[in-house]
Amino acid sequence: MQLQPAFLLHKRPYRETSALVELLTLDHGRVRAVAQGVQRPGSRSRSQMQPFAPLHLTWQGDRELKRLRLIESRGPAAMLAGEGLLCGLYANELLTRLLPVELPVGQVFAFYTSALDELATPASRAAALRRLEFALLDALDAAPRFTTPDGGGLDPQRRYRFEPGSRAFVVAERGIDGRTLRLLAGADWGEAGLAGPAKALSRAALAPLLGDRPLRSRALMVAMAERRRQAR
Repeated sequence: MQLQPAFLLHKRPYRETSALVELLTLDHGRVRAVAQGVQRPGSRSRSQMQPFAPLHLTWQGDRELKRLRLIESRGPAAMLAGEGLLCGLYANELLTRLLPVELPVGQVFAFYTSALDELATPASRAAALRRLEFALLDALDAAPRFTTPDGGGLDPQRRYRFEPGSRAFVVAERGIDGRTLRLLAGADWGEAGLAGPAKALSRAALAPLLGDRPLRSRALMVAMAERRRQAR
């Protein structure tokens, strides 16, 4: 096969010198594979196979678990630290948990690649994560439809609650106003005041897919925020 652009999402030791890896690839989506010898001291692949580092890979195998054959670097890893690093870990955990194996998700790959550049800058983190989340929801056929359950338009003067089952919005006393939802439908991320509603909506849409098992990266974000609050 031809070299495939990819990123490492997760890695854990396997046997003595190998690793089981979860990868996000351009044309094949999430791929599970064995990286043989990647844990061996002095291995060039060990230094290349790191989170947030762009890779070129080939693999072989007809079953779900592949075997990596060629691992090449295609650039330096994104330099993420602190909150930016936790956001990157969140993106990796989300994709590992929710993407089916070998579902082509070119748009998700594109937004993930872009997010790695944006997560280093505090002002751009929230929008980068929302774009990735909504691309993921779209790939999973779970994105909000931004209509009422019967397909009607949203009234800018009313408030709505998202219903994951229908992927539509029902009128609610407490919810997101129709004007804001219309802006979100157009992915108008630059509009002031959208950060909070966009985050609330993405969480509501992702919740049924994630189930009851919490995200470890989200818990780390909460703990960091609490430490900052106590330090003030």
